[in-house]
Amino acid sequence: MKNLLICLCALILNLTLAAQTYKIEGLAKSDNNEALPFATVALYKTQDSSLVKANVADENGGFKLSNIGVGQYFIGINSVGFQKFQSPVFMLSDKDLVLPPYVLKAETKALKEVVVTSRKPIVEVLADKTVFNVQNTLSATGTSAFELLRKAPGVIIDNNDNLIVEGKTGVQIYIDGKPSVLSGPDLISYLKTLQASDIEAVEIITQPSARYDAAGNAGIVNIRLKKDRRFGTNGSLSVGYGYGFFGKVNSSLSLNHRNRKTNFFGTYSNRLGQNRSFMDLYREQANTIFDLKTVTIDDAKSHNVKAGMDYFINNKSTFGVIVNGNFNNGLMTMNSRTPIRLRTENTPKEVLVAQSITDYNNQNLYVNSNYRFADTLGHVWNMDLDYGIYNAKRLNDQPNYYFNGNESVRLSERVFQMNTPTDISILTFKSDYEQTFLKGKLGLGFKISSVKTNNQFDFFDFFNNEKIKNQDRSNRFEYAENINAGYINYNRQWKNVNIQAGLRVEQTISDGNLIATQANNDNRVKRNYTDFFPSGGITYNLNPKNALGLTYSRRIERPNYHSLNPFEWKIDELSYGKGNAFLRPQYTNNVKLSHTHNYTLTTSLSYSYTQDFFAQITDTTEGVRNFIMTRNIANEKVLNLGISYPFQVNNWWNVYASLNAYRSSFEATNEKFTPITQTTLSFYGQNTFTLPQKWTLEVSGWFSSPSVWGGTYLTKSLGSLDVAIQKKIFKEKISVRLAVSDVLFTSPWRGDLQYGDLKIR
Repeated sequence: MKNLLICLCALILNLTLAAQTYKIEGLAKSDNNEALPFATVALYKTQDSSLVKANVADENGGFKLSNIGVGQYFIGINSVGFQKFQSPVFMLSDKDLVLPPYVLKAETKALKEVVVTSRKPIVEVLADKTVFNVQNTLSATGTSAFELLRKAPGVIIDNNDNLIVEGKTGVQIYIDGKPSVLSGPDLISYLKTLQASDIEAVEIITQPSARYDAAGNAGIVNIRLKKDRRFGTNGSLSVGYGYGFFGKVNSSLSLNHRNRKTNFFGTYSNRLGQNRSFMDLYREQANTIFDLKTVTIDDAKSHNVKAGMDYFINNKSTFGVIVNGNFNNGLMTMNSRTPIRLRTENTPKEVLVAQSITDYNNQNLYVNSNYRFADTLGHVWNMDLDYGIYNAKRLNDQPNYYFNGNESVRLSERVFQMNTPTDISILTFKSDYEQTFLKGKLGLGFKISSVKTNNQFDFFDFFNNEKIKNQDRSNRFEYAENINAGYINYNRQWKNVNIQAGLRVEQTISDGNLIATQANNDNRVKRNYTDFFPSGGITYNLNPKNALGLTYSRRIERPNYHSLNPFEWKIDELSYGKGNAFLRPQYTNNVKLSHTHNYTLTTSLSYSYTQDFFAQITDTTEGVRNFIMTRNIANEKVLNLGISYPFQVNNWWNVYASLNAYRSSFEATNEKFTPITQTTLSFYGQNTFTLPQKWTLEVSGWFSSPSVWGGTYLTKSLGSLDVAIQKKIFKEKISVRLAVSDVLFTSPWRGDLQYGDLKIR
């Protein structure tokens, strides 16, 4: 791997081929055949409508756009008193191009004042991703980033807080284009405290190129935080109140100061209040039935801070520093009651009344320094250095009391306490380089990352109110992981055809060390493996309004440190969890065929095959007890048909709809696992109505038919209907919003499982 990185660096430094660019000339005139002096001219890429270059016409209406690479483009022209003009799509190949004169029509009536306004659509379907513009979504009011992802098109969240995209689990979360430094429950905890009001957009990338990390079987969900790009000093303040079973408040303050040389920005947000959740779990094991019902109250206080600076060294180079912090503490109380009876009896023989009280405090802080160089010849160089620390403190008390069937007599008790602090440090460095090469774009880069975790688990028994440490149930788990990666990617346009191909190489070195009095053969597990991840795609433009695309990628999902820790920890008196030190990574091959019409209606057919699919399995032990462990249980096949269509009914009604129909098949590789095949339909729709007097109404919702979760649970249908309304006042400087989520209360998750002799509902 070291030699690979050296070769890539040498290639970056010695690649000196000159960029091949061309010139576009044109003329703007009125419908009276008069020149339009000083009209604003903009050149856009056809593929994603991104701005390539802008200029101003001369006094005779002529314009020139220089240093343009080969590709497919269109022109947009604006001039006061004339209707906005958009040219047909044209191709720039291997020579300078002179466009025909473009004619702009005069406005039908004179205006005393021209006000130009723009509004991004709620959902944008681009060639390489789907963009969910959160700032234009009213129903995001008062929610967290995690709750917001439920509303993202094509995204489903299961009962275990896993994201599902196009029928596949294993989604990699990115924040501002960078992989999240957290994983597992720690990542979910962070997303639940990140405010939706701080988010600009959510990008769903199902077929990432070689430039992205190979992690994530189902692709990448990138959360773009807001960043004010206006000059001068600007700020925004939001305050919200929400009510479900309890009330909660949230607020956010953003400030930004920008001039020609520097940009300073900062954000603070919080979320304070109680949340209530419940779980009913009916379990048949051996000849006994357990009917567990729990209610959990989480009194949480979360605070997020972000501060940064950009320094514009010159018109080609920018240096930046960003500091992010998340601080979350609270008290979580779970009360449960479990009647226990024989299958042949109608009344319980005993009842377990238990409580779990968790006092937690999480602190997450990371620093990023970045440098970007970009010139007009197509050379782009990015460098990022990140360092992050995460500290979590959890103190959990669990009193368990057994009563007789009518709960009149206490039969026994078992009281214990668990102290589980976690420390994580993460260091990454990456460099990406891109330049024009052989009439296309060549990208090269490498990344080095190091993650170290220290997980302490102290278990205490209580006897006669005296706390005694149980050495046999206490441990420390240390885990270190290094991933070294390099990639090469090439993109080129030939008339109506665009090709992209890349290869990423990743070396994974991990070491898991369990320090405990228990002697297991999996106390120390070291790994060192290297994988190759090819990716590629081809896009063919049939005509200016129709395009076909075919993409392929190979992905990996590595086990996280939670699922690798082989020690046992109690969930309650009858249940415990255990990691699997020998859990293998799962690999997925994805292929996708898509068709886009008029840059809006997109239809896709995708197929994926996952080898060594792993999931959390509930198994039996010691007659009446059960445990949860992540295991490699099957090979998974998913065939998905997706349709997405943003459209405008009229000038006051905008609609976005997406539909996914997928068939999941699981081939058993574990003798206890029963093969499952299930066809699932999921839908997301959003209607936005622009009403008089600055009112806006939004009605949205999602639905998922019965599906398979984790390869084991057959789930029921679920969905949500959301309604929101907004009023802008004080010259649109203040927005007042009211939103109601899950109006029909149809989002609770339900599922059935049979694994060996165990049945769960």
